[in-house]
Amino acid sequence: MVRPTDIRVPDYFHKVVDCQWACPAHTPVPEYIRLIAAGRYADAYLVNWKSNVFPGVLGRTCDRPCEPACRRGRVEQNNGASPEPVAICRLKRVAADNKGDIAARLPRAGRPNGKRVACVGAGPASLTVARDLAPLGYQVTVFDAEAKAGGFIRTQIPRFRLPESVVDEETGYILGLGVEFRGGERIDSLKQLLSQGYDAVFIGCGAPRGRDLDLPGRKEAAANIHIGIDWLASVSFGHIDTVGRRVIVLGGGNTAMDCCRSARRLGGEEVKVLVRSGYDEMKASPWEKEDAEHEGIPILDYHVPKAFLHENGRLIGMQFERVRAERDARGRRQLVPSGEPDVILPCDDVLIAVGQENAFPWIERDAGIAFDEWGMPVVDKITFQSSLPQVLFGGDAAFGPKNIIWAVAHGHDAAISIDKLLSGEDVRERPPPSVHLQSQKMGIHEWSYDNEISPDDRYKVPWAPSERTLSNIKVEVELGFDAATALKETQRCLNCDVQTVFTDKVCIECDACVDICPMDCISFTPNDDEAALRTQLTAPALNTEQSLYVSGELKTGRVMVKDEDVCLHCGLCAERCPTGAWDMHKYLIEMTHAGPGCRSKSTCREAA
Repeated sequence: MVRPTDIRVPDYFHKVVDCQWACPAHTPVPEYIRLIAAGRYADAYLVNWKSNVFPGVLGRTCDRPCEPACRRGRVEQNNGASPEPVAICRLKRVAADNKGDIAARLPRAGRPNGKRVACVGAGPASLTVARDLAPLGYQVTVFDAEAKAGGFIRTQIPRFRLPESVVDEETGYILGLGVEFRGGERIDSLKQLLSQGYDAVFIGCGAPRGRDLDLPGRKEAAANIHIGIDWLASVSFGHIDTVGRRVIVLGGGNTAMDCCRSARRLGGEEVKVLVRSGYDEMKASPWEKEDAEHEGIPILDYHVPKAFLHENGRLIGMQFERVRAERDARGRRQLVPSGEPDVILPCDDVLIAVGQENAFPWIERDAGIAFDEWGMPVVDKITFQSSLPQVLFGGDAAFGPKNIIWAVAHGHDAAISIDKLLSGEDVRERPPPSVHLQSQKMGIHEWSYDNEISPDDRYKVPWAPSERTLSNIKVEVELGFDAATALKETQRCLNCDVQTVFTDKVCIECDACVDICPMDCISFTPNDDEAALRTQLTAPALNTEQSLYVSGELKTGRVMVKDEDVCLHCGLCAERCPTGAWDMHKYLIEMTHAGPGCRSKSTCREAA
């Protein structure tokens, strides 16, 4: 028998809000989308800023783990339509672009507490640590080899995707909290840094070294073969402003997409991307691939590079072996030669974007930091501490290259560890989130939110004319939603944080909720084990990753079961219920960051 669902458990409804659950920083997505719908852009921005720290940056560049999780896509797919999640990421940009001056609403530097923290690297992980600790009175110093803060946000993301003014603004908000930024100061020795008396050191220096390809011809044609992330940085700083007419980009990740689109703007007339895997296996986000192809850049899969071809020290082309994917007797996938002739592609420049790796030459091997067999620091996945408890790692420096939003999440968690460590508390004791559950009923049939379901398809973000964007690498491609379109897109959100809450003691089992539910997700049935229960509902609940909401025993001995997977949160069950057994409660979960909430031994949890 399935036990009644305990909705007081914070993770229960949190998991139902799929977009927030999927976001590494757990940004309360439906909350800020409703604020955008109400024209409260500054409020929406600050909700984002608390969680993800860089709303303007991420509104343009996030990898969007929230969007594949969006319930809108699943509901449309179950109805036979093409699944189109809410444009969560681009709505974030709407808040950033329209917020006005919010400087007065940001926190201030806290009263000094006598503790000093050093952050190595000025990327998103380090800046998140600084953003969380500076208002608490920590003296935070951020070191970076570059003159301006931002790390890879500034140096590796092209200006046509992310204007530098946005980076300046959002890094400025953090440095304005009293953070000392020492730009142009490279850390060459961890021992020397530790000798300066810092109480804690956070290392968020990214994965600064791009992988190379040791193939025949690499040394002879080196002048026209470039490591992708280094080349992007040179483009960003204006050291490179042209490229050959024929360009080959090697690699299938987002860096490769940035390389090929940048090359297209610097004079590359024939730009091609070649990957050794299949197109669908590429690490690049689907929309990154689509954007590159939209700009006339072909992506050729199952091409394994064999050699750089050259004449008299000049690169003239590349040789590739054609392969196909096959599975062996154990079902393991492998690439095998297709038997086709090798492919020769002429080119003038090659950009290698086949991955990044960490480089820690500045950390002495007798400094007390343990490294694993791959040369990565041994980092606790909960506390982010190294074998030296006062030295923590985060972002790409901790677990290898990922993305901005993961780096932000690491920064929040590392800041908690630093705060607890320097307050003499158990670092492994992690703070619970703050949870609020509040009825949305204003009258008998009146809700404090708009529960009408919009039938609209996802709205597309307009682009600037290609004749402008392809001729100037600094012209931003995406124009962003205007206010009217943004409002329409917000209405596609299903308000998944407004939950259907059921009180079994007042239910008379009239089946009114069953009759009106547009998704057939409510059933009254004899209890059973979960596997059997899922099959005997009005509409079988086949997605086992989503929970069943199960009531206590009703007067007939049956239980109410609701499939959380396809519920629209439309509130029709609560409107129809004659006894008030159903109600709509807005559920807000806020992750506890560094500060009194994380240091307190009592929980900050409150549930209704």
